[in-house]
Amino acid sequence: MAALSKPKGGPVNFSASIRQTGEVSIVDLMGQLTSFASGALRDTVGNLVKQGRKKIVLNVVGLVYLDSSGVGELVNCYMSVIKQGGEMKVVGLTPKVEEILKITQLYRVLQEYQDEEAALQSFPDARKKESA
Repeated sequence: MAALSKPKGGPVNFSASIRQTGEVSIVDLMGQLTSFASGALRDTVGNLVKQGRKKIVLNVVGLVYLDSSGVGELVNCYMSVIKQGGEMKVVGLTPKVEEILKITQLYRVLQEYQDEEAALQSFPDARKKESA
């Protein structure tokens, strides 16, 4: 059964890359968000908040796996953004990730949008610009 478990300190199959669209930071998550990778997400979101970039969209379309540590890290990131007066939204939920968010009741907390454009338009400043 040891072959089924991930080796400690083994390679991390996860990445978080950032794109900027106006005042909104889009963080593309790829791979597996597990205890081995959760620090990378925490650092990415934490650095954005430190830079004053508090409007964040997590694009999770490339997220293929999420374990309990990953769920916990999503909650921690969400809370750190909210505590700083920011907003964090989610797009690109795959059926597996969506199921995990429903089981953990996180879907009640994280605002989910169909696509990036809908998420971008949901930020208050984006709505003001549209009506101007």
